Amino acid sequence: MLGGAAVACPVAARAQQAGMPVIGFLSSRSPSESASVEAAFREGLKEAGYIEGQNLHIAFRWADGQFARLPPLAEALVGLRVAVIVAVGGVNAAFAAKSATATIPIVFVVGEDPVANGLVASLNQPAGNITGMTVMSADLVLKRLEILREIAPKGAAVAMLVNPLSPESTSEVKDVQAAAQTMGLQLKMFDASTLNELNTAFAAIAGQRPDALLVGTDPFFLLRREELTVLAARIGVPAIYPFREFARSGGLISYGTNIASSYRQAGIYTGRILKGAKPAELPIMLPTHFQMVINLKTAKALGLDIPSTLLARADEVIE
Repeated sequence: MLGGAAVACPVAARAQQAGMPVIGFLSSRSPSESASVEAAFREGLKEAGYIEGQNLHIAFRWADGQFARLPPLAEALVGLRVAVIVAVGGVNAAFAAKSATATIPIVFVVGEDPVANGLVASLNQPAGNITGMTVMSADLVLKRLEILREIAPKGAAVAMLVNPLSPESTSEVKDVQAAAQTMGLQLKMFDASTLNELNTAFAAIAGQRPDALLVGTDPFFLLRREELTVLAARIGVPAIYPFREFARSGGLISYGTNIASSYRQAGIYTGRILKGAKPAELPIMLPTHFQMVINLKTAKALGLDIPSTLLARADEVIE
């Protein structure tokens, strides 16, 4: 981590000396699996009139799924005197940036209601030095349960995978528990915050033999989506995921917000702030479209027949 900071500091310093603004990009994820959303962020910057290397520099800081690294990484960006901090990959990154500075503008992308968790004062007037986008994925768990019921109509036992270290999981679990009770489902929770714990959790899930699996919205699961979808296929349980990226990686079905569009909007907001806009004047952006992606190859491997009514509603079907 320190080595990465040391390499980046001279570049940022030269950019500042040349009058080129430097923005900090703080992510709980890793660069290797964030290429598509990083490209969307750059596209948003371009729409706002900014291109890296031409009229701005980006100082990237990646936590690689280790939330404890976020606060020192945020403080390192503050030390670089960046013009804006873009905090993405979940609410942990946003809170780390908020704790590190009350003056540098912050643009976040989070997965839950930022008012409910205390990140901002209101959606229309966030106040202070912070604004951004919420994909509101945690609020869609009821819809995901309903989709699971369509896939496995006779299934009554549902396993849910959550990261106990994520503050976003608390409200999500409460919502799922309430929905499961209303729907007459037997819900069993399984925790994982590391790769080893993920393997242990799936061994336990296999032992319980649930009818379906609901994967939480935590950034750690998105980071480990390749391993996660392989584990789900190995135990042969129909699973639903929060984002398109899971289905593209072999997951059975996903339902949620288009993350890339939120990152693109974060790039636009960053450009507006660089041109003089105040974060407090930029309302929190909410998602306007939700995607359902079905992977028929995975369905076939599981021996599932996806209902035609579900296929008709899908935004994307992977053959």
